[in-house]
Amino acid sequence: MAPAVAARWFRHAGGMAPFDITQQPSGRYLSFAEREEIALLNVQGKGVREIARTVGRDAGTISRELRRNAATRGGRPEYRASVAQWKADMVAKRPKTAKLVANPRLRAYVEDRLAGKITRPDGTVVTGPEPPRFTGRGKPHRKDRGWSWAWSPEQISHRLPLDFPDDESMRISHEAIYQSLYIEGRGALKRELVWCLRTGRPLRAPRERSRRKTWAHVTPETLISERPAEAEDRAVPGHWESQCCCQAVRAA
Repeated sequence: MAPAVAARWFRHAGGMAPFDITQQPSGRYLSFAEREEIALLNVQGKGVREIARTVGRDAGTISRELRRNAATRGGRPEYRASVAQWKADMVAKRPKTAKLVANPRLRAYVEDRLAGKITRPDGTVVTGPEPPRFTGRGKPHRKDRGWSWAWSPEQISHRLPLDFPDDESMRISHEAIYQSLYIEGRGALKRELVWCLRTGRPLRAPRERSRRKTWAHVTPETLISERPAEAEDRAVPGHWESQCCCQAVRAA
């Protein structure tokens, strides 16, 4: 795959992988490892009930799996784990209209608060400096950020029950707002509104990446405050150097 194509797909997905390949399905659904075991036992000529006992599943589950997710390109059904997993993933997808698309009133409410237009006391909108053209990549400089006093998606999500206490249709989670902003296929909110967010980030970043710390590799044994007591009297050869280093650090 060309790097440009991969980068375009990455931007369309909002900067995050559409699914986590390391995440295991719940026990309700067959995993890929179970499908591999079913395929091996099926090739060996084992019956449905024997396969079910080996895998630890109901015989009806195995029967439906062999019937529904079998590969048929060769002219006759053959069960293969990779093809079965692909078919199961395709069936699991639910083409569902985004809530912000189906509810124009809710979409207008979210867009107004995300845009956060600055107004004068009389209600007239203050037109700020013209920002550069939005390209969908690269974090803008602070001076090029949107001229707005925007709300965060969390603030919008928590404010909705207060403004519309009796209207259950005016509810949305902050994650749904983020997905509508970052994932181009959702088609609910304009992508340019990401510049009104406090980060101004056009692509999402994994949460664990933001939690990384530069000193995370330092262990308690290497901290000066955790040095052993025998380093103070310098009775052991080699502790002279450590004592000098400690005094130099304290002096600095």
